[in-house]
Amino acid sequence: MDPRRKVAGELVQAIGGQLQGQLADQVKRRYAAWNDPRAKLDRRYRRSSRVLTFWLIVLALLAVVGTLTIVGALPAAVGVGAALGFAGSSVLAVRTNMKMRGIDTARKQLQAAPVHVPLPARSSAARQPMERLEEAEDTLRELLRQLDSAALTSVPTDSVEQARATGTEAAAAIRAVSHQLQAVERARDTAPPLDRAPLVEGVRRLRAQLDEGVDGYCGLVAAAGRVLAESTASNPRQVLGDATDHLAGLASALRELSR
Repeated sequence: MDPRRKVAGELVQAIGGQLQGQLADQVKRRYAAWNDPRAKLDRRYRRSSRVLTFWLIVLALLAVVGTLTIVGALPAAVGVGAALGFAGSSVLAVRTNMKMRGIDTARKQLQAAPVHVPLPARSSAARQPMERLEEAEDTLRELLRQLDSAALTSVPTDSVEQARATGTEAAAAIRAVSHQLQAVERARDTAPPLDRAPLVEGVRRLRAQLDEGVDGYCGLVAAAGRVLAESTASNPRQVLGDATDHLAGLASALRELSR
């Protein structure tokens, strides 16, 4: 077989595999976005809004018919039918409006849907740590939501809010390191062979920092899980606070290193 054809075939297979992986990631993200509770409420609200608009149009038409009946342009029987239709449509419009208000209240009670940042390419050293981070973020979000509920009063609200803010800050710092790693990888792949050694070492160092950051984030997740499992613990503030302080220090260190 022609060596050039063999290389071309391997290149096509590699590109095809990467595209399939990216397509699978896009499908996964779109499916998760479609099933998000806030997205479902948004769709219900839009449907109710269209129904309410329909009933308002019907009410306007029936009001015109009633007015024409009053001025004698239409028979009285038509006016009676329009009045009955107006009354029924008014009830349905009011019910639809109340339903919309209930949906809107439920939407406000939910936190804004999280924005999922696209994952690095499968060939990148940042891919596996960022997959771990994304899963840990979802888990921490659910744990803190339950810790912040009225059913668990032993955990101070300020501790939960501090853990949530620190988690968000740390995730941003970790993603900054991930972007750096991917940029160094692109430089490594395009650099001449003799100049790649420092870039290879840079990728290794950034990957180590990335793993350390994700491990710290997962430590906060574990602490939140322990507090939730032992909701009657004597001092839940200390358990969650220690992990929060550790992650805050780690996030600060990552920001300094990224500069």
